[in-house]
Amino acid sequence: MESLHPDIQFQIECLAAELTEMLMTEYGWDIRQALDELYTSQTFAKLNDPECGLYYQGAVYIFQFLKSEIETGKIA
Repeated sequence: MESLHPDIQFQIECLAAELTEMLMTEYGWDIRQALDELYTSQTFAKLNDPECGLYYQGAVYIFQFLKSEIETGKIA
């Protein structure tokens, strides 16, 4: 896998931190469970794919996809 541009990687890491906090708040999970859910999700895979451009979006927007995936098993 080719490495991401450092600016894109930084943006993804910031979004991951925000999304983790949102998962903890929404579901009452501890940080380990929130990180596990995030890092194994299809949403996070898309976030890491520069072709998708999802990393340009805000955390609240991305969280809607993540929440849908967790609750329905698929991305909206």
